[in-house]
Amino acid sequence: MRKIRTGESLRYHAEGRPGKIEVVPTKPTRTQRDLSLAYTPGVAEACRAIVEDPDDAYLYTARGNLVAVVTNGTAVLGLGNIGPAAGKPVMEGKAVLFKAFADIDVFDLELDAEDPEDVIRFCRMLEPTVGGINLEDIAAPGCFEIEERLRHDLDIPVFHDDQHGTAIISGAALINALEITGKDIGGVRVVFAGAGAASVATADHYVRLGVDPDNILMTDRSGVIYRGRGELEMHKARYARDTEARSLADALRRADVFVGLSAGGTVKGDMVAAMADRPIVFAMANPDPEITPEEVYAVRDDAIVATGRSDYPNQVNNVLGFPFIFRGALDVRARAINDEMKLAATHALAELARQDVPEAVSAAYGEGRLRFGEEYLIPKPFDSRILLWVAPAVAEAAMRTGVARRELDLAEYRTSLEARLGPARELMRAIMDKARRSPKRIVFPEGEDPRVVRCTSVIREEGIGTPILLGSRERIEAVAQVEEVDLEGVEIIEPASSERRSEYAESFWKSRQRRGVTRSDAEWLMGRPIYYGSMMVHSGAADTLIAGVNMYYPDALRPALQAIGTAPGQARVAGLYLMVFQDRLYFFADTTVNIAPTSEDLAEIAIATADFARRLGVSPRVAMLSFSNFGSVRHSDAERVRDAVELVRGTRPDILIDGEMQADTAVVAEILRETYSFSQLQDPANVLVFPNLAAANICYKLLHRLGGAEAIGPVLLGMDRPVHILQRGSTVVDIANLAAISVVDAQAREPVSEESIPVAAATP
Repeated sequence: MRKIRTGESLRYHAEGRPGKIEVVPTKPTRTQRDLSLAYTPGVAEACRAIVEDPDDAYLYTARGNLVAVVTNGTAVLGLGNIGPAAGKPVMEGKAVLFKAFADIDVFDLELDAEDPEDVIRFCRMLEPTVGGINLEDIAAPGCFEIEERLRHDLDIPVFHDDQHGTAIISGAALINALEITGKDIGGVRVVFAGAGAASVATADHYVRLGVDPDNILMTDRSGVIYRGRGELEMHKARYARDTEARSLADALRRADVFVGLSAGGTVKGDMVAAMADRPIVFAMANPDPEITPEEVYAVRDDAIVATGRSDYPNQVNNVLGFPFIFRGALDVRARAINDEMKLAATHALAELARQDVPEAVSAAYGEGRLRFGEEYLIPKPFDSRILLWVAPAVAEAAMRTGVARRELDLAEYRTSLEARLGPARELMRAIMDKARRSPKRIVFPEGEDPRVVRCTSVIREEGIGTPILLGSRERIEAVAQVEEVDLEGVEIIEPASSERRSEYAESFWKSRQRRGVTRSDAEWLMGRPIYYGSMMVHSGAADTLIAGVNMYYPDALRPALQAIGTAPGQARVAGLYLMVFQDRLYFFADTTVNIAPTSEDLAEIAIATADFARRLGVSPRVAMLSFSNFGSVRHSDAERVRDAVELVRGTRPDILIDGEMQADTAVVAEILRETYSFSQLQDPANVLVFPNLAAANICYKLLHRLGGAEAIGPVLLGMDRPVHILQRGSTVVDIANLAAISVVDAQAREPVSEESIPVAAATP
């Protein structure tokens, strides 16, 4: 990572509104009535309710989602005692991380109070305001006393992140490093450089994980902390050992693990060279580690290294912990964050690192494929799955150990957390749930592609179907080995040598012989996976087909149209994208197929899209888009759209549809109700049918890239059997999402359709 320049940082903090945070109302304040409800006289009712039941503060105020980040500025980052005002930019940064990663609101509070008694008194008085307190950048030994007394005195979670954050995150890295090296946690020798708050808390946490306390040596600026060294602060004294080692170099001889929480350059190469086989080096001083990975590898090619820096693998970053720990604690209204909750967070992070990593996470860091191993011991901060792993683990531990005021159903809780990550995740969870009820056989013509091979794991783990990979068995198995994918339960077919090749060729030839296809042409085409897969779906050997990962859209669509064709009464197929915004869901069509649709084409597209929306449990409100509002412009293009509306009304009166209308008219209720009160749409449309491919394709891509919408699809409408074509370059997540949609599509075509998917939460 390039060095951040002083001017760049100062401009970032000063430009526009100074600082990094602001307070935003969560209730409407547009009218006098709104203000009367927000303040006087309406607010009195909420006050009276809380008088009757103090726990109602969690219901009527923001307390349950509010954390105070409290500092006195005595130990800010690597800057030392710079005071509360100078520490405020860091606390604002902490607030941003809480909000961005776990949707937790923060008041940052910088205290002019170096005396621990003053900090304790302030936090006691603060308790009615917040659901938890995050102590930050408070120097030792005062930080120990402050946290211990507040944990005893207060009935809300108190957490000193400088102590426990590093302990929890590095603990996960330790678990996984020991698994890779094959070492037993109960037998490893651990050496700490530094004996401050973070070191002591980390040592304590490692002991809870299973490290023998007698196998821990701790050092400070004076060397090894040993019994008889003189008067020691009580937290250091707990780690005084009977040992002849006096220096850090002495301590590191034959040590298995080094934990650095001291200063840059503390450790030299010869010290690491003297460590035991397969040494584990956690050099976590910031901004410069005790020893760089390059220096470690220069003397030990068998070492595993972690640092606190983002420009090296295995960054021990506290943002992996505190947002998600507080999320779980707040949601069960915990009275404390106890040791069991910290252990639960560590084990959840360690387990998550062993899972397959989404490509979007790798892309966020500009890296190739991330996978569990020596350079990937713990998840990356931008892995959104951390919320879904850590917060439930913490909540469960709180309930199990009796510090939770509120019991949660963990399955429902995980669903609510997915909703916090955005409605797109909630929508796909609902679709996955539906797909799981009746799994299908999904054929992938591009079976040798690494993304497709990896997606088979998702499909099998989610239980949505049986993957069928087409291609060379040898190449597919080689890819699976490289990608570390277990192919158990995956069917592999080589079209060129398949015993059904001739059968499919005969069937294809009979359907296409009057369209220029000879018998030998058909035989040759069936050697191509895309044609073979299409015939599998046509014959019923597979339920649905997913293609297009490495093919141009027309090249993937054409064979499916030739082998399967459109549905009865359907002249054309169309492409649909589900566009998911923070508070609503739209269906965009046609985004991928028809360049210049006729009125009849537009009518078919509208009907197919409305029917698909209904299969997802959404009541469609269809707007036929144009540059004209209800005849305001006389032009053949506008008339073509208007004619399509009449065609739909004539054939499908059950569909609520209107147009032609401009895009803002379609989605803004005030325009519809005030300017066009005659329109059949008095609520904003959720199905938008575009007048041509250019408009639709441009619009969905701009909204996806610039407007923050999640784009799910494309879903292919109008085929006689379920076939769906991806855009080139799709990720594993994209493939899995479309596979689930294809399974639901196949279910809907069965004689008795199952119930619709409840996704109303994502609709206006």
